[in-house]
Amino acid sequence: MNDHGFPRCLKCETGILLPLSDYGRDGAPIRYKAWVCSNPECGFNIRIDNGEVTLGRTIGQSYK
Repeated sequence: MNDHGFPRCLKCETGILLPLSDYGRDGAPIRYKAWVCSNPECGFNIRIDNGEVTLGRTIGQSYK
């Protein structure tokens, strides 16, 4: 853990895992839907989609 209480990235051990939130189909907030490493060279991420946990999917720009 760092000073802000976020966990250190176990992949690169340099970055911090930052939580990201989103909104569901009905507009309800989904807190901590994804966690991404703050180190841009690492790119580690973990996310929840429709109840499934995915690791390391390529991060890209969303055009929605």
